[in-house]
Amino acid sequence: MTRPNRLRTTDVAAEVGKANGRRRRQSPAERSSYFARREAARVLRCVLEGDERRRAVASIKSLIFSPSVRNKKTTFALVCQTLKHLPIIKELLETSHVLNGKWKRQEELMYVITYDILFGQAIVLLGDAEKFLLLRKDALQSTLAQILVRKKVKDVEELLLLYSTADVPKPRYVRVNTLKLDVESALHELGKQHMATKDDIVPDLLILPPGTDLHDHPLVVNGSVFLQGRASSMVAIALGPEPGWEVGLYHFRYFSCFYN
Repeated sequence: MTRPNRLRTTDVAAEVGKANGRRRRQSPAERSSYFARREAARVLRCVLEGDERRRAVASIKSLIFSPSVRNKKTTFALVCQTLKHLPIIKELLETSHVLNGKWKRQEELMYVITYDILFGQAIVLLGDAEKFLLLRKDALQSTLAQILVRKKVKDVEELLLLYSTADVPKPRYVRVNTLKLDVESALHELGKQHMATKDDIVPDLLILPPGTDLHDHPLVVNGSVFLQGRASSMVAIALGPEPGWEVGLYHFRYFSCFYN
């Protein structure tokens, strides 16, 4: 079994002590990594809160393109990789009892830093959260080795396969063009061939079974309905525009969770 490389706690403590004992100018790379982890944590919080409520706040890419996110490429990679390893990270932190009350309130940041320490890039000693977890790197690596043994896998990649679940088929959503057809008529016409229901949030959105092919359907061809995902359909509902408003490309709903 391949075990993770270990860095003794005493070595980490010495490094942290040196970092605390000297005042030096932070390098651009250090500052970039520091802020990217915190930007990734904010995006991750939005994504996880949306999953918990079963409400799509926005896609990861939309959140990344918020004006508040500076290092978009690094932040995007951190979010995606942290989500990929999240089942392992959660079990690690829970089993090792690493997080106390203070840091548990910043669990998304802890997830991102744990990913970086164990599976990501070489981490720099910048930030109290990073130092806190680096001092506990031994405990995290020991717990990871125990999980590998318990799950009877040889490495993290095999462990990820155990945690992965089959993709759940997504429904087909169609938006009714109410300038050409009312919702009830669209529901009736689509219901002749497919099982169609109304969405419980977006009034002019209909839900059909996964895999429903409507590209050649007469209502799609003549523009009475069009294919649109639920997340993008919710934007106008959340905004609630009134006559005379000028609406820009980016909607505050996509980014509001950054400031909650």
